[in-house]
Amino acid sequence: MDVSMTDSPSVDAKENKLLKGTFAVVGIMSTLVIYGVLQEKIMRVPYGSNHEFFKHSLFLVFCNRITTSAVSAVFLLTSKKALDPVAPIYKYGVVSISNILTTTCQYEALKYVSFPVQTLAKCAKMIPVMIWGTLIMQKKYKGPDYFLALLVTVGCSLFILFPGSSEISPYRKERESTVWGVSLMIGYLGFDGFTSTFQDKLFKGYDMGIYNQIFYTTLCSCILSLTGLILQGNLLMAIDFVSRHKDCFFDIALLSTVATASQFFISYTIRTFGALTFATIMTTRQLVSILLSCVWFGHPLSVEQFIGAVIVFGSLYAKGFLKWKPEKHLPSLHKSDEEATFPLKELMFGG
Repeated sequence: MDVSMTDSPSVDAKENKLLKGTFAVVGIMSTLVIYGVLQEKIMRVPYGSNHEFFKHSLFLVFCNRITTSAVSAVFLLTSKKALDPVAPIYKYGVVSISNILTTTCQYEALKYVSFPVQTLAKCAKMIPVMIWGTLIMQKKYKGPDYFLALLVTVGCSLFILFPGSSEISPYRKERESTVWGVSLMIGYLGFDGFTSTFQDKLFKGYDMGIYNQIFYTTLCSCILSLTGLILQGNLLMAIDFVSRHKDCFFDIALLSTVATASQFFISYTIRTFGALTFATIMTTRQLVSILLSCVWFGHPLSVEQFIGAVIVFGSLYAKGFLKWKPEKHLPSLHKSDEEATFPLKELMFGG
């Protein structure tokens, strides 16, 4: 009797943790996998009987940011937290500019490289993060960190340089424009690493909540992306395109919705299970996204690409298992500096 009463709370706790884990995994996987499929569909699949391509990537940035800004404002108001900016506005602006460049490079790259190539290349973001971390934060990294970065670089290089034989870019008549596509991905990785590192440096020392960060950063991004659309003369063209192609309007609306929804699943996962579990889920999500894209959009994988993918994901999973130390398990509500920056970063970059 006593034994059963003692075991009951632990059984309930395990079941509760299992339910929470399932909720987190299903939430992140579903929203970000849908986000990845929609990205590729909008930028690479023609709309209408005339087979028109949507070319206004900055309009996607604007739609994503205005949705996120509105939702974060609602959370700030309902939670009765201060709506005033905590840091100087220009600091939010610096992060916003780098963020817009990051996301624009990400969308533009899809015109010249396939989604699987882009997704795997994102795994190499640790390299620019290490470079910017050394230059801006004066951080020092150990030998295994550099070795892991080297393995991921080799794997990504194999995946990018040896595309499938029939992989065609819809914007070029020849095989994928590797040089231009890789250049955009390098731009993405560089701005991505700078944004996360500079954001970490700028916002340290401010008593700033996550929704305050999200609201003002995305608000600045809304203003900047809208200004860019107007100056380029693309705003009315983008509106005209989505008004003529209702399915494109639906795709963009759903893209913005799942991008915003994924933020809450990401925040929940990090606060409940920690950054390591989140990183493992994200790695799995990237693998699932690549496989789904290959099946859905018919991307062929060469032998070299398969080997490259095994090297990259094998390295990332190995890193996660090697860092797992049960004796140093952190409380569910503890947030390190790394964990605190994950939610905003993942939301703003679109996974």
